[in-house]
Amino acid sequence: MAIKIHLEEALKKKKMTSKELCGYIGITEANLSILRSGKARGVRFNTLNKICYYLECNVE
Repeated sequence: MAIKIHLEEALKKKKMTSKELCGYIGITEANLSILRSGKARGVRFNTLNKICYYLECNVE
């Protein structure tokens, strides 16, 4: 797969829990878990934008 998920590393770098990030971006912990595991079949650009904003990261 051409897309690699580094959400776990980004959370650790920001010293943020998954629960905190869920609260900021407005998704459930279950949905964030799917994203973290790399098993998501898609993600809304709005959600991706919020994740990047709060974790101060970019899509590469």
